[in-house]
Amino acid sequence: MKKLKYLSFALIGLWSLTSCESELDTAPTDQSNSTEVFKTAESAETVINGTWAKFNNDGTTFANIGFSTVMRASDAMGSDVAVLTNKYGFATTYTFSEMENRTAGRPLFIWGMLYSAINNMNNVIAKIDATEGSQEKKNQVKGQAKALRAFCYLNIASFYQFSYLKDKSALTAPIYTEPSAITTVGKSKSSLEDIYTLIKSDLTDADNLLKDYTRNNKDKINRNVVNGILARVYLNTGEWSKAAASAKIAKEGYPLMAPEKYKDGFNDITNVEWIWGHAQTQEQSDASYAFHYLDVSSSGSFYYSFMADPYFKALFDTNDIRYQLFSWDNLPSREGLLKYAKFKFKPTLIGDIVYMRAAEMYLIEAEAEARSGNVSQAVTVLNQLKSARHANTYSGSLAQNNVIDEILIERRKELFGEGFSLSDIIRTQGTVVRKPYVDTEGKPIKVQITTPNGTVKTVDGRGHSIFNFPDKTEFVPNSRYYLFSIPQKEFENNPNL
Repeated sequence: MKKLKYLSFALIGLWSLTSCESELDTAPTDQSNSTEVFKTAESAETVINGTWAKFNNDGTTFANIGFSTVMRASDAMGSDVAVLTNKYGFATTYTFSEMENRTAGRPLFIWGMLYSAINNMNNVIAKIDATEGSQEKKNQVKGQAKALRAFCYLNIASFYQFSYLKDKSALTAPIYTEPSAITTVGKSKSSLEDIYTLIKSDLTDADNLLKDYTRNNKDKINRNVVNGILARVYLNTGEWSKAAASAKIAKEGYPLMAPEKYKDGFNDITNVEWIWGHAQTQEQSDASYAFHYLDVSSSGSFYYSFMADPYFKALFDTNDIRYQLFSWDNLPSREGLLKYAKFKFKPTLIGDIVYMRAAEMYLIEAEAEARSGNVSQAVTVLNQLKSARHANTYSGSLAQNNVIDEILIERRKELFGEGFSLSDIIRTQGTVVRKPYVDTEGKPIKVQITTPNGTVKTVDGRGHSIFNFPDKTEFVPNSRYYLFSIPQKEFENNPNL
């Protein structure tokens, strides 16, 4: 992987003081550098830009590159991605033996990535008011810093503890809102409620600070992004009317894509539906490595390990544009696996990373309306999305639970591979569901393929290979195996945990 150079001040979060060496080359963090970086609001913005680049492109291995690592882990631990365990990258995540392991490399990487970004944003927030520059520029920089800090804490709240609606007093992780230094004393865990209080405060501030800001690309955080994050937050905390309202604001100006665009590969940030993402170029393309797992149909993809569960395909109507993306693999050693060609490399073997889309906001709005009792309105919003995918509209029971179940299924169908599988399971206190692809007699279900030489043959359909936790117990709600672990090194260096 390429070594990356970013202008980034004080990447010294408590984790990174004691953790393994990073591949990132950073500018010195001495006092003179601090003074120079935070001399003007314009220069302070480079800290956000550098942090964003590092947050997406820095990594310790080819399987741990930026925030995509979190999204890939979330989907690998869900119900719909059947990960090939003989492929490099996410096999031990799929088997639930990695993320609970305090000494494993991935939990260590994710923890450090989140808290390093938090610490950088703490520096920006603490110092921006004293910089030279217009108030408008200061507001923009502070608003984006608060939003990115909130996004990091939201991921900590989402993956390091069970649902807020299960126990909002559950201790989760430390809160740091001031810049850290070598002498900073590590803090104890804060509750989910305290973490979400900070998240909401940061996002509310950011929404106000960015009210006059117009961004020049979708990597930047604007009010649409802030409200999209807020919609996720309110969905987590059960504030249904606020979730629906924020989702509506977030998707303003971002129409649902034309049906045929769904086949383009989810690789282009210019897609009209994308609200937030990370663009890739030939010179800066490390985050694109995620496509080697997601892209199971392009010849240039190397691992193609995120295959689909055949039972997932059964959720789609045959007239649904998304249904056309499924095909049984016909290549030797891969025969009978189910490909879902949602993600595809661009011809140049790079791909932009999607963080937020209008479709997700439709789903949040629909779920929030249903949970608040506005079932008819929920169905109306849900069917707007279904119609855009040429799927059959929902016309079933208007019982609240039935509508909610339908919306949650639609989330799985629409957001496959975008990092929501595990966080939705934790949020809803649901459970992973995986079962062998066999008939009522326990025999493999046969599927038909056409080999590369044109021969039509029947082979065993293949889906999941892991059906329980490492201790051989059944998948259940609120399992410790779902939670990301705080690294052992953090406990060793912060006795207050």
